[in-house]
Amino acid sequence: MTDAAIPTPVSSAPLEAMLDAPSEPLQGMRSLRVLARLLDYPTQALQDACGELIEILNAERRLGAALKSSLMEWCQRLHEGDLLELQAEYVAMFDKGRATSLLLFEHVHGESRDRGQAMVDLMAEYSAAGFELDARELPDHLPVFLEYLSMCDDAEIGRWLGEIRHILALLTARLEERGSDHALVPLSLLALVGAEGDVEEHRLQVKKEAPDNTPEALDAVWEEEAVRFSASSDEDCALQSAEGRRLAERKHTVQSQPVRIMPATNAHHANR
Repeated sequence: MTDAAIPTPVSSAPLEAMLDAPSEPLQGMRSLRVLARLLDYPTQALQDACGELIEILNAERRLGAALKSSLMEWCQRLHEGDLLELQAEYVAMFDKGRATSLLLFEHVHGESRDRGQAMVDLMAEYSAAGFELDARELPDHLPVFLEYLSMCDDAEIGRWLGEIRHILALLTARLEERGSDHALVPLSLLALVGAEGDVEEHRLQVKKEAPDNTPEALDAVWEEEAVRFSASSDEDCALQSAEGRRLAERKHTVQSQPVRIMPATNAHHANR
C-alpha cells in the first residue's frame, strides 16, 4: 500500500503563513502543527492550505497508513466544503457545552480558580522554552499546546502526551460519538504514544452521557455558576484539581515511567 492516496488540491496557500511563524520548528514534528490547524475555526486560508497539509501528513511515518488516509481525506473534505457550513459545524461542536472543549484544564478544573494557577504554570513552561503565546488564546487551548509541542524533541512530546492521554481519550470518544472528523486529531496524538486503545474504556461512558449542548443544558450550567463559590464546591474543585495540576508539576517532582513516541515506519515497510 502506498501512502499517497489523496489527490492534492490545486490551490494551496503557504503553510507557514497560516501558522504565523517565520520558519518550521528546528526539531519536533511538523505534523503536530498540521493537527493544530485542523482544530482551528475554518477559514478560507485553512481551505487553501489543505494541499500542503496533506503533503505533510503523507510524509509523517509515525502514524499508521489507515489513520493518515483518514486525516488526508478529511483535509480534502475541508478543501471542497462550503465554508459557511464548516464554520457552523465547528461552532456547534466546540462553542456549545464543555464536553468537547479544546481547553485542556477545563476537563479537570472546570472554571475553578485552580485552572488559573495551572495555566500560569503552563505559561512558565512555554516561557522557559522560548515559546511566545499570542494574547488572543489561552495557554491550555489544545491547538496552542500542539504548537508548543511541535518545537519539542520526541522525549518531551512523549512526556506531555502521556500526561494528557486520559483527556485525549475522553475527547476522542466524545467527538466520535457526535460523528465529528475532529476526533481524528486526539486519536492521532494517542497513536503517537501507542495509546489508541485508551479510547475504548470511555466509549460506554460517553454513550450514557446526557447532551450538554442543548439550550436546557446550557441554562443549567449558567445557573450553577451563580453558586460555584460555596465552601463545599471549592473543596470539591480542590480535590479534582490534583489530577490537572500534575500536568505542570509532576515532571519536576515525580520520576514517572517515560512515554515514548512511536518509531517512524521505515520506507520499505510503509510501502508494502
